[in-house]
Amino acid sequence: WNGVLLADENSWQIYLRDRISKGFTAIQFVTTQWRAAKADAKGNLAFTGTEKITINPAFFQRMDKMIDMINENGLVASPVLIWSCTGVDPGQTVAEDQLILLAKYMVARYGAHHVIWFLGGDGNYMGERSEMWKRIGRAVFGDEYNRLVTMHPGGMHWVDDEFRHEKWFSFNGYQSGHGDDDNTLRWLCEGPPANDWRKEPHHPYINLEPNYEGHISYQSRKMITDKDVRRAVYWSLLVSPTAGVTYGAHGIWSWQLTEDVPMDHAGSGVAKIWYDAMKLPGSAQMKYLKDFFSSIKWWELLPAPELLSEQPVKDNPRKFVASAKSDDFAVLYLTEGMEIKVNTSYIKGTKIAKWFNPRTGEWSRSFKVKDDIDVFNSPDNEDWVLWIGLENE
Repeated sequence: WNGVLLADENSWQIYLRDRISKGFTAIQFVTTQWRAAKADAKGNLAFTGTEKITINPAFFQRMDKMIDMINENGLVASPVLIWSCTGVDPGQTVAEDQLILLAKYMVARYGAHHVIWFLGGDGNYMGERSEMWKRIGRAVFGDEYNRLVTMHPGGMHWVDDEFRHEKWFSFNGYQSGHGDDDNTLRWLCEGPPANDWRKEPHHPYINLEPNYEGHISYQSRKMITDKDVRRAVYWSLLVSPTAGVTYGAHGIWSWQLTEDVPMDHAGSGVAKIWYDAMKLPGSAQMKYLKDFFSSIKWWELLPAPELLSEQPVKDNPRKFVASAKSDDFAVLYLTEGMEIKVNTSYIKGTKIAKWFNPRTGEWSRSFKVKDDIDVFNSPDNEDWVLWIGLENE
């Protein structure tokens, strides 16, 4: 979120090259002052005022280069136009007509770039609260805007029902967030992301904020590990039609220049300096994830819980097995070592299976699937991805 605001150009280039090397395609960031950055690295504000704002050209002149660099490195820029989580954020302090002017200014300034717009960031956009944001979206983007636009709602807030009929709304973004209790896990693997994708008009679903590696979990107060992140991102890609997912690291999102708790985020834990946070193991594992999905026809995958006669452990969401299928192959993600019984009778022909290691990016040797309903035991007690398909694929 803070990279564009706080990084110097040399550091920003180092970071962007790292993300390219790991297969990332887009960079999310906040475009104005907000709760975790009261100004940019030069002390500039994007604007002043609330009832009548004044744009600060110096702020945007600096940001121009940072956004240019994102595109120059082959990445898509994903700006949040109006952060709106707390009482110090623009979305809660600036008058509606001025928010429209501010957003229009930024869309005009960067609309020729390769961008995916997030109109609102981290707010409550559900129910009656959505009405203001619908008005802002219509005023800023109109009916025939030719870039992707979504909302970035707060944790476990589901806004697809509110926005799905808005002409400017391109796909449904959501945030599974940084919790780790049973309710949080079930929300992702059994809640709206898993159940609402059949509603029309259809939208791709993308988890814009899974748990951040290195962040402290809300409930257990334990540090989120790369394994926790893998669980969230693989679930996200398999419980809804596969479209994409994001990754965040504690220390990167806040662009830490010193090891410290990020500004106005007490309880999130001490964050590493950005350069060290950039090297957390989960970021490299996102490259393995991309390699896996790039090796299959991921765009054909649809959630397929019916592949399992039952979940191996019904009362423990931490052991939930996510499953998806196309016409001629299936993908399942096991959060830890276990035995599963899979029905692949819909795949006609000689079938094989392979295990993919999401920690190393390595594949096992393929082996024959003996029966339409077969039992599979993961290679060890870690998490694994199982691919089942035709022998000649």
